[in-house]
Amino acid sequence: MKAVRFHQYGDPQVLRHEDVEQPVPAAGQVRIRVAGTSFNPVDASIRAGGMQGPIPVALPHTPGIDVAGTVDALGPEVTGLAVGDAVVGFLPMVTDGASAEYVVAPADVLTAAPTTIPLADAAALPLVGLTADQALFDHGGLVAGQRVLVNGAGGAVGGYAVQLAKAAGAHVVAVAGSRSRDRLESAGADEVVGHLTADTVSAVAGPFDVVLNLAPVDPAVLSALVGLVRDGGVLVNTTVWMPAASDERRGVRGVDLFVRSDAAQLAELVAMVDTGQLRVDVAERLPLAQLPELHARAAAGTVSGKVVVVPDAG
Repeated sequence: MKAVRFHQYGDPQVLRHEDVEQPVPAAGQVRIRVAGTSFNPVDASIRAGGMQGPIPVALPHTPGIDVAGTVDALGPEVTGLAVGDAVVGFLPMVTDGASAEYVVAPADVLTAAPTTIPLADAAALPLVGLTADQALFDHGGLVAGQRVLVNGAGGAVGGYAVQLAKAAGAHVVAVAGSRSRDRLESAGADEVVGHLTADTVSAVAGPFDVVLNLAPVDPAVLSALVGLVRDGGVLVNTTVWMPAASDERRGVRGVDLFVRSDAAQLAELVAMVDTGQLRVDVAERLPLAQLPELHARAAAGTVSGKVVVVPDAG
């Protein structure tokens, strides 16, 4: 089968589109014929060697944390899944990923794929959807009637955060560039404001019960965001290399989020997709052989929106 792997850490040129042996599922695993995976910035960080501490991988390594596809074979002791099932999942970060024609996955990280969108496009949901969900509800404790600010709303996580917060009955203020305004308003944002600086944060009409920081920002901006959080509220930060600020005097918590795989939560997101409550936005679909070029584009800052990588694409 074909896969994209890197045999050493480095720039995008270390990625190779090559022939590898088809994997065999072990106990508790299934093999998936991949319909799609997606690019996430953490893929580039792992490839570059910047995540060897928290995410140690064995080389050569196949990237691709998100997977959507069809169960092709069952390992021993697998129950609840059958060959032919369409599934979606967030794969363990330390094992080989889904940038391949086939991948093995623990059965317990998978859930039934959405039925209302193309199977490959479902790969745009797991990591970023779960990040938004866990930020808002597990760590933010968001409930109906509260106010939430989403900084970095123009990104993939931000788009889901806006939709999920609005579906929960919150008032949502989205911070993003002007080119994202129409998309965020259609996703339910009550207000869309432009990029913030340390000098302009105070101009945003707070306070907020929950503030999400989903974008790499100047440390002064991250600190200033704390001032927009009401007493007893929370700032949830996904840029974990720059710790979230807090304000103990006012009871404002700063939380650094590292997303986890959760099949039950993912199943809830899938149900929202199938009922029309959650939209999956895909900006591009590219063939597997172009993954090295995609990493290079990401490094150059020219990738916008969620990109799905499809093994079968011509």
